[in-house]
Amino acid sequence: MSLRHGPSYLGPAGFIREMSLDVPLDWSAPEGATIQVFLREVSDPERRHEDLPLLVFLQGGPGGKSPRPGAGDPPWLGEALKRFRVVLLDQRGTGRSTPVTANRMGAMTAAEGADYLACFGTDAIIRDCEHIRARVYGGATWTTLGQSYGGFLTLHYLSVFPEALDACLVTGGLAGLSATAEDVYRRTYPRVAAKNRRFARRYPHAVDMAARIADLIDSRAPVLPDGDVLTVRRFQTLGLDFGMAPGFENVLWMMDEAFDPDAESGLSEAFLSQVMAATSFAGNPLFVALQESIYAQNGARTRWAAERVRAEHPAFDPSARPLLFTGEMMFPWMFEEIRALRGFRGAVELLAERPFARQLHDPAVLAANDVPVAAIVYHDDMYVDAGLSLDTAEALGNCACWVTNEFEHDGVRKSPAVFGRLLDMVHRMPV
Repeated sequence: MSLRHGPSYLGPAGFIREMSLDVPLDWSAPEGATIQVFLREVSDPERRHEDLPLLVFLQGGPGGKSPRPGAGDPPWLGEALKRFRVVLLDQRGTGRSTPVTANRMGAMTAAEGADYLACFGTDAIIRDCEHIRARVYGGATWTTLGQSYGGFLTLHYLSVFPEALDACLVTGGLAGLSATAEDVYRRTYPRVAAKNRRFARRYPHAVDMAARIADLIDSRAPVLPDGDVLTVRRFQTLGLDFGMAPGFENVLWMMDEAFDPDAESGLSEAFLSQVMAATSFAGNPLFVALQESIYAQNGARTRWAAERVRAEHPAFDPSARPLLFTGEMMFPWMFEEIRALRGFRGAVELLAERPFARQLHDPAVLAANDVPVAAIVYHDDMYVDAGLSLDTAEALGNCACWVTNEFEHDGVRKSPAVFGRLLDMVHRMPV
């Protein structure tokens, strides 16, 4: 399969090489259709000709593209470039890697779309990594840095290709090895409720603002700039940001200028535009479409677990007051109400009922693991349950954990201390 070299250039983050490769859409049928996978390699300009060790970044998501170097670089990148040649992969379906779009999905039948989406899972991403490692880097081993869902990818990597790995750094991404989607959401709703309580304690006046906004939405059905009708349950999804460092403030300041008494809806154009941008998922529809399937293995079906478990938590009902914001939960109504997701509707309905026979985590292989793994577990993580993470750390051989509530889920994106400490941890571990 062809390897294509793009431009090489010097940017503010370092010396960059761009490459793309063709890979099978379905790794179980390698002679069939292909898609493109794109990557950027970043190195220190002064050391770009050296034989540096490799670090591949496994991005969070699912459905997230890699960071764009030079555009608000995360602090870990500068630290990594002191030692590594860094590989920034746009995981299949994202960024410049044959993106999965509403237009592409809308051209397929529901069955075709479900089959297509099933090819963009954890197992396929790791097969892509192995193809890149062999084809671009001659089979050289590398270190992984897995953020959030990137940690889920890391556990699969350790289960199937541990010989590829020098060491693994995991930031907020030790998944429960056998947890189903339903198990995950039963733990998630109480954590999101706790984040709502913290938000209310920090900004008591925001509780009244949220209720006023919800009442206006409910009574006046405001139309967003893209033509979607805003509903209270869509407004609640702003809470997806509550697990990140500036999340409370992002929501607060969005609501701060929400009201316009001269508008028919009572809500300002600025507010409606911001809500549209924050809840449209136009830039990463795979995040919504594949969210529950990342937990499906060994014949399990997800069957809209977040929606089913939500019924057990009436405090999250759109009519309840105080209004609670939701978190990283995806619901079937989103594929009806949100323009950028409507093309996915038939496919995700079928995907939710599909039994996934794959095995994402091999407990026996992970127990016998000897690849050094250093993981930060965020004690108050809204997205990845700390209890499940610690259970996984206990079941994973050669794993060292740093448990802290100093950071939110995006700690590695905010402080160079996170990457540096994890790297120090693996250096002190047996190889």
